[in-house]
Amino acid sequence: MSVKVNKGARVSQPKYGPGTVTDSDGTHVVIDFDNHGPKRFVAAMVSLAPTTEPAPEKAKTKRRTKKAAAAE
Repeated sequence: MSVKVNKGARVSQPKYGPGTVTDSDGTHVVIDFDNHGPKRFVAAMVSLAPTTEPAPEKAKTKRRTKKAAAAE
């Protein structure tokens, strides 16, 4: 592994591109990729590089109001 993977770190992987580390326990690392969703890797076998590309904006979910819920 070419980069230290702390939770919240932005990294890039050759196949999946940029993503954010969501979990790391020394043996495995979970990365939520911008375009491919979360993937789990064996930490000793994955090739990662640090990236300065910012995470994309997540779409905000709208809460249903009582009035809208009653109409359905």
